[in-house]
Amino acid sequence: MAHDLAFINERIKEESAAIEQTLAEMGKVIVGQKELLERMMIALLASGHILLEGVPGLAKTLAVKTLARVTDLDFKRIQFTPDLLPADLTGTMVFNPKTAEFTTRKGPIFTNLLLADEINRAPAKVQSALLEAMQELQVTIGEESHPIARPFLVMATQNPIEQEGTYPLPEAQIDRFLLKVRITYPQKGEEKEIVNRMAGGGDIPLKAVLGRAALARLQASYQMVYIDERIKDYIIELVHATRFPQEAGIAKLKNLIQFGASPRASIYLTEASKALAFIRRRGYVTPEDVKTVGRDVLRHRIILSYEAEAEGLTSDDIISDVFNNVVVP
Repeated sequence: MAHDLAFINERIKEESAAIEQTLAEMGKVIVGQKELLERMMIALLASGHILLEGVPGLAKTLAVKTLARVTDLDFKRIQFTPDLLPADLTGTMVFNPKTAEFTTRKGPIFTNLLLADEINRAPAKVQSALLEAMQELQVTIGEESHPIARPFLVMATQNPIEQEGTYPLPEAQIDRFLLKVRITYPQKGEEKEIVNRMAGGGDIPLKAVLGRAALARLQASYQMVYIDERIKDYIIELVHATRFPQEAGIAKLKNLIQFGASPRASIYLTEASKALAFIRRRGYVTPEDVKTVGRDVLRHRIILSYEAEAEGLTSDDIISDVFNNVVVP
């Protein structure tokens, strides 16, 4: 086993060098935000989707555009508004009077990287159309189903401070996002660097480090990352503690959680931990990997009770209690 692990470790060090180069290339444009860039790479490796929460102006759009440039993938952006229709996203049937036939005009969802800006501004029908495509990797237009080419990553954003005229995502739909990442303001030094880079208005040249073939190889390679049975048990214990905190010795959380994380959380936490270990050029998952991505995987899957909301608690507070009380292997 030790021999196998050493072999996997060496192989992953070689394979994941491309990820390091990609992050370094993106760092030429994006200042700081290491966590965001890392999470985007996790989603790309694990074929998941990201929900980003942060106030406007924190480089969410720039980050996904930069990712598209360094990976040579197609990129499209949709600004979600209350008057948007599902056809504006998925496409529609268009009548051609010359041939007297209907032809399919595909919408912007047919791309590799899709930025769904302010997803909570769109009505339920549009949200549903997007989330169905995310889950099924296909779109039905008229009577025909059209597959969406892989890789397909949706990066949806929502503004946490503005709630007028918004349609909050239902819990069952928000569960389909691999990660929910909260973006905060930059440090003073980082902000000065942002001003220095962006105030001139010039476009920073970037090279495509990863092609589609290389990305497909990396998506297969990260699955080699070894995850011990004890780490799997640790993940199960963490997720179980969000459902039945009293069994994990955290009785004080019992009345603060209305619904705990679903089994999807256990699957996604396993996959995201493996992807993070791969990005950090390691052939095995550690408990620290689980803790690092744990918040992003769990924060949108725990539904708080009215009592918790009245006390001003967030799902991050609950997750901190869970991590502090579940025994690390």
